[in-house]
Amino acid sequence: MNKDNRQPGKLDSFFNEVESLKKYLPPINSAGYPFIIIFFLVSLLLSTLSEFLGWLGFLITIWCVYFFRDPERVIPDDQKIIVSPADGKILSIDTAKSPENLVDKKQLEMKKISIFMDVFNVHVNRIPVSGKIVWLKYIPGAFFNASLDKSSEDNERMVTKIEISKDLFIYVVQIAGLIARRIKCDLTENQSVKVGERFGIIRFGSRVDVYVPKEFKTNIFKGQISISGETILADFKNIKSK
Repeated sequence: MNKDNRQPGKLDSFFNEVESLKKYLPPINSAGYPFIIIFFLVSLLLSTLSEFLGWLGFLITIWCVYFFRDPERVIPDDQKIIVSPADGKILSIDTAKSPENLVDKKQLEMKKISIFMDVFNVHVNRIPVSGKIVWLKYIPGAFFNASLDKSSEDNERMVTKIEISKDLFIYVVQIAGLIARRIKCDLTENQSVKVGERFGIIRFGSRVDVYVPKEFKTNIFKGQISISGETILADFKNIKSK
């Protein structure tokens, strides 16, 4: 009887340890579970063929879990800022035409901030500013290296227009890369959004371009590493809302 009484205690201890471990591990984005399961099953199959292949598959599975991590972020409490929608490296800060013709068939001159995500960055994308989703457009295209400038025009991408206030808006463009083959955007038109909210993910290496009005003040520099939901890309504190 004493032995039977000890066994539940051991199980309780085991589950307590598992729960404690979860506190130190970031949550996994739901988009990653199918891939993690597939990688794990393939690893099991490979292990029946070769111990080396089995271990290799296991390591790749661990990387897959790591890739789809979805850590919490501390969102700045300021309604007059643009935060980074993605983890990664600031490739460039340039002046460019808006990504689509929306105003009287004319493209606006805007500031364009490009962020490159490699396969080791968190790939969950976050809303850069509170506002309203007034327009969404998916554009099929090629799969060039996302670090190349031509990827903004030639690659598969999803364009999102966010209205901050009347006549004040930004664009967020999710761009597929050389390895990426799937852009996931969970937004809908006319949806109200808040800065820092998760809105999608790009799988396996990609890029995000943010277009803001030229009057916005940028707060980052080329080569800087940005953190999604935390790094302040620009602010518009000098602009009065209409």
